[in-house]
Amino acid sequence: MRDFPPQIDSYLTPGATEPDTRTPGTMLRSLFRDQGELVPVSALLAVLWMVPQVAGPWLIGWTVDNGLVAQDASAAFKGVLLLGVITVFGASMGVLMHTVIVRQWLVALYGTTGRITRKSLSLGHVLPRRTPTGEVLAISGSDGDQFGSLMEITSRMIAQVLTFIVVSIIVLLTSVKLGLLVLASAPLLAILSGPLLRPLQHWRGIERSRTSDLTSLSTDIVAGLRILRGIGGENTFGGNFERQSQGVKNSGTRAGIWQAGIDALGVLLSGITVVLVMWLGVREVAEGALSVGDLIALLSYALLLLEPMQTFVEFAQKVTRAKVSAIKARAVLALRVPWHDVTTSAPDLPHHAVIEDHASGAQFLPGRLTMIVSATPDDSAALADRLGRYLPKSAEAPVSEELPEELRGKAARRERAERARLRREQDQRDAERAAQQWGVSVGDVDLSRVPLDVVRRTIVVSDATPQVFAGSLQSALDPWGHATRESAERALYTASADDVFEAVPGGWAGRIDEGGRGLSGGQRQRLVLARALTAEAEVLVLVEPTSAVDAHTEARIAERLASHRAGRTTIVVTASPLMLHHADDVVLLAEGQAVAHGSHRDLLEHNPDYRACVIRDDSPTPEEEVSTP
Repeated sequence: MRDFPPQIDSYLTPGATEPDTRTPGTMLRSLFRDQGELVPVSALLAVLWMVPQVAGPWLIGWTVDNGLVAQDASAAFKGVLLLGVITVFGASMGVLMHTVIVRQWLVALYGTTGRITRKSLSLGHVLPRRTPTGEVLAISGSDGDQFGSLMEITSRMIAQVLTFIVVSIIVLLTSVKLGLLVLASAPLLAILSGPLLRPLQHWRGIERSRTSDLTSLSTDIVAGLRILRGIGGENTFGGNFERQSQGVKNSGTRAGIWQAGIDALGVLLSGITVVLVMWLGVREVAEGALSVGDLIALLSYALLLLEPMQTFVEFAQKVTRAKVSAIKARAVLALRVPWHDVTTSAPDLPHHAVIEDHASGAQFLPGRLTMIVSATPDDSAALADRLGRYLPKSAEAPVSEELPEELRGKAARRERAERARLRREQDQRDAERAAQQWGVSVGDVDLSRVPLDVVRRTIVVSDATPQVFAGSLQSALDPWGHATRESAERALYTASADDVFEAVPGGWAGRIDEGGRGLSGGQRQRLVLARALTAEAEVLVLVEPTSAVDAHTEARIAERLASHRAGRTTIVVTASPLMLHHADDVVLLAEGQAVAHGSHRDLLEHNPDYRACVIRDDSPTPEEEVSTP
């Protein structure tokens, strides 16, 4: 029996199956298929768990009539013994049922987390442009929990339906009039609670959207807390968080009102049913149509039917919540991965070959340290993205699933369909760009002709805003786990990050918080540079690797970098004279085009545009640079 979520293959893996995300309903059916045999097994155990509750009232009535009323001690003893046996049996089935239900919950919860994680890894840098960060976190956490809750209530619901049917048959055989009364209560509850479910779903959706926005805001606040304190922005962002928190509370309150109405309706209708059964049952006993034991059994069944009715209401509520969560989850899981598998015979990237970016005309010679200078940082950053085969950044905001509060019914469905269309168009544009000739060639091979994982292993791009994940210092420096201690120490030395090792208690096994909290901005940047160096890539692209360090540290890094990467192709995006002084070649970009190429000194002396990009008031003159240690 499955007792842990199944392995979720990457969406880039050939033959990997994606969930059916056509509608929220098909999405939920996919989750049920992931359960395998757990749903029928838990439902069967739930049915067996209900045996004492179904057989118990009849057995008590039989014991009263045949043991107490007839004054037969042996019949009374037999009835009590059988009641004890089925009680022990039901308790055993309850333990097994709850064990399987916990497994169901884990499969749904962590299976959702696995799918979201794999989808995030497959989309990579495209994901933040398609959906807010808080949305992804909310799906992985709270929505996965809603799916687990749905699996649990479904098993109990199946058992309660069968219980309702069996009890109704027993009551009908005992008294037709009372049986019809019991049978009418469930459909009446469904009819009366139906109109309340739509506003409940509406406000649950608003609450869920506001929760994801609040998660995004809290993530941003935590990540930038050091900066906020420095500029005195804590109160401003704290006020924003408080206002959005109140919005979540208000929408939750509105949803709670409708949920309370459904709960009250279920309790009211169940209570009325019990009262009517009691009233009619007493009259039939007085008329001699029922025995005392039959009346006790009927009253017990009437009370027992309160549980199925409450379960029906609970099931409706959890289906509503799960449907809202499915709408959110499918919006992310339905995102298309733009990268396509290379189906033709793909060549390997040539080693030690010239790299050419056809869009800018820039060329990078093998084995040399080349630096890119541009008056427009976006142009040089775009060039670095092209070299790493990253899709260009878009000015479009992610298409959110949040709908205005006033939209309901058909208007809400039309708006949701429109947003789905916009998301598909965004996906289509990325897919078309990824399928084209990339325009960056290594030797005579365009990057689009080579599998993406080969490109990423050969050409490593360290962005200007890289991430540091929680974990040990060793895992932060060498996430691949292939570096020796000597190579890791050498990377730290080159990045002038020795103080990072000293700042983390425990050395290599010391813990680093999420986002590198506890380290200064310069320490984080140097740790990321050391991580990029540890990759030992054939081609390394660094984007502003020293923007957060002081001049003395930058000078050390520049000198050590040239030595560390000697003989391998290294491309650095920077306008720092201290870095440029150690470059073998320099490429000047103007309006995205490579307009000049040469040594730093030659360009500084003969190209006024280059001087305008590089020279600052505190920059050394060419003569001073010669004497720079």
